[in-house]
Amino acid sequence: MANCYSILGTFQVTWLGQAMLWAFGFWHVFSAQDGSQGADDEGRAVYPRVVRYKVAIMMNTVKCMRPRVSQFRPSSLPRVTRPFSASATQQYELILTSEPRPGVAQITLNRPKALNALSTPLITELNHALREFQASSSIRAIVLTGSERAFAAGADIKEMAPLTFSKAYTEKFIESWSDLTTFLTKPLITAVSGHALGGGCELALMGDILYCTEAANFGQPEIKLGTIPGAGGSQRLTAAVGKARAMELILTGKSFSGVEAEKWGVAARSFKDYESLITAALDTAATIAGYSKVAVQAGKEVVNKSQDLTLRDGIDYERRVFHSLFGSEDQKIGMKAFAEKAKPEWVDR
Repeated sequence: MANCYSILGTFQVTWLGQAMLWAFGFWHVFSAQDGSQGADDEGRAVYPRVVRYKVAIMMNTVKCMRPRVSQFRPSSLPRVTRPFSASATQQYELILTSEPRPGVAQITLNRPKALNALSTPLITELNHALREFQASSSIRAIVLTGSERAFAAGADIKEMAPLTFSKAYTEKFIESWSDLTTFLTKPLITAVSGHALGGGCELALMGDILYCTEAANFGQPEIKLGTIPGAGGSQRLTAAVGKARAMELILTGKSFSGVEAEKWGVAARSFKDYESLITAALDTAATIAGYSKVAVQAGKEVVNKSQDLTLRDGIDYERRVFHSLFGSEDQKIGMKAFAEKAKPEWVDR
């Protein structure tokens, strides 16, 4: 019998396991040929002594097999919380993620041998990281950059060359590239050093604010490959520099420098070197991160609407958003702090 109980003891003691154990025990007890059942004077069932002895052994065995509850219960331990980190929750191969300043995330393209050429796997990782930072309550602004030598030197030709019209059209090739940042409500700063050609130029133009080095090399050279920009270059570049200059750049494939990018309004500012560029981008992101999230999102929204609406409609839209902010707590906090010459403590409501 001891061997039987040792075998049963190997079962994990779950509700099902305990039920099976009890069933086995009662079968073992009452199937034994130890005597017949009788009755006392009041008609209650009475079992022979040996049967009662086996029942006691069985119940004691089951009791001993119950798992002991540790004194270190989860509820008695302190709960440790950690700040959000995309790099901590996801390991990427083609990009690097970090949080160099409070409230600021940085994404760095990381295909050095290919000069950060864009590919579907890279765009997939970039999209995932952007969505993680968008969902994080601790991140308020994002900086996207590449290496000193190349922000992104174009799209991966090896991936595009074999495509046919039917495959590219039916599978909506590059659609996910052109819509990469449309869901972002948080400001995105693109910091460009080195080459930003083709898809790289288009990616740079997706930023809400574009910074670059003076020696940065922008361009849409797709015409030289028998094609045209496919991820928004013809639209965003035209919005930045005007139809005449955009037409010249796209139809000739001519590149332009960081100095020209600043002069033409493509870039907000240009810098002498890569270190100055990254420092300035992070400084600007940190400044934005210090303001009310509600007001920052509203400001980004109305500026972006200027690209879609007529002047009259845009002004009307701006005014409606302006009026709506008077219903926010941060508007009251900001104006009160200004009047009292105090630092506002935003609540993002």
